Amino acid sequence: MDTEKSIKESELAKLSYKDAPQMTTSIPGPEATKYLEESFAYESMARGAGRYPMVYAEGKGATVKDPDGNVFIDISAGVAVNSVGRCHPRVIKAMKEQMKVLMHAGDMSNVKRSALAQKVSSIMPPGLRDNSITYFGQSGSAAVETAIKFVRKITGRSQIVAFHGAYHGVWLGGNSLTTGDQYRKGFGPFMPGVIHLPYPYCFRCCFGMTYPSCKLQCAHYVDYVLNTPYTGADDVGALIIEAQQGESGYVPAPPGYLEIVKKACEKHGALYISDEVQAGAGRTGKTWAIEHYDVEPDMITWGKGMGGDVAMSGLTMRKDLAAKVEDFSQPNTWAANAMTSAACMTNIDILTENDGALIKRAAALGEEISQQLREGAKDTKTIGDVRGKGLMIGIEMVEDKESNAPLNGDAMGNLMMNLLNKGIIMVPCGRYGNVFRFMPSLVLTKKHAVKTADIFLETVKAG
Repeated sequence: MDTEKSIKESELAKLSYKDAPQMTTSIPGPEATKYLEESFAYESMARGAGRYPMVYAEGKGATVKDPDGNVFIDISAGVAVNSVGRCHPRVIKAMKEQMKVLMHAGDMSNVKRSALAQKVSSIMPPGLRDNSITYFGQSGSAAVETAIKFVRKITGRSQIVAFHGAYHGVWLGGNSLTTGDQYRKGFGPFMPGVIHLPYPYCFRCCFGMTYPSCKLQCAHYVDYVLNTPYTGADDVGALIIEAQQGESGYVPAPPGYLEIVKKACEKHGALYISDEVQAGAGRTGKTWAIEHYDVEPDMITWGKGMGGDVAMSGLTMRKDLAAKVEDFSQPNTWAANAMTSAACMTNIDILTENDGALIKRAAALGEEISQQLREGAKDTKTIGDVRGKGLMIGIEMVEDKESNAPLNGDAMGNLMMNLLNKGIIMVPCGRYGNVFRFMPSLVLTKKHAVKTADIFLETVKAG
């Protein structure tokens, strides 16, 4: 990788436990079991991890330890959160220095918050860069909820277009946009005015077509719905979409798709919102996933990797749009306090310094690992597809390659536990729960990345 000239592997190695993976007990071990029992007794299992049999005790870079002393290579990065790794020394230093001066300031200006808003604007994609206003929050769900509310005020319209496979949070508005069954069944009715359209899931095309001979019919269908009479899309204020879907299986939009969708939005007069909560902060090898396409979004929702070890999110929108939102209309007491702002600013610095060397490295390393997985998949019966950009790689598991039927839940669970017992934390996602996601911290060493891919392929081949 060319970026190795500016980012030394030896320096990255210092950020993680060098002896990972190293296992001393089966999972969960005796100490972890005690903590799990306490958690199950006093904490709601509605949480995203449910009863996942892992307990975190320490974290360092792209590795973690549990209470029994087992050391893992963490390919989950806290669900794509720890872009610069856990407990990065520079982030800790920035937080400690800020904690001595000011932390909570209410939903008011503070020195760090003001500086962060300017920095966020400076790293936005074209159309928003140095021409944007940010509303801060603590989670991706908060950013999406705010986007829904602001879109209605700005456009005077109530309908929102979202996509099959979408994950935009689990609050009322975001949950209405999200399509995962586990988040919807029994929780309705949802917000009215949501129109769901097919996302370009090329491995399982709902139209039974193949890219590129399909000529992007799914994109033209979006244009048809938005700009043809009698489709019911007569009051659309915005379309929200992930340039690479996350929870539905790490599915990137094919080349040309988003450009057609953006033009359809412009024709209709709807705003284009790029949801970058999971795919942003350098994960795909660009600062924002939308930068892989020739599209200028009107708004971006972001979170996860921008804050890293602290809760931080935002809705960033063009200045002319923000001017249409009234003052005092969306209070948030805990948004971007001085300490979390300091952490976020340091994360951004680490990601973007040296001409974005760490992000460019993610693109190069991701391509190498994807190629290793694709080559290894040829000798397996159950790896059906390897896809994604940068270090946002989806590995879709199938019963067999002839049918491409999704691998069943029991088999996926067994693979996940086998990996965990070998010291590899990889969590599944996907519409059928059959996709392993390779989403490590961007500071993951090449040695750990290759070792993880080797262990994964060996585990899959063993069944």
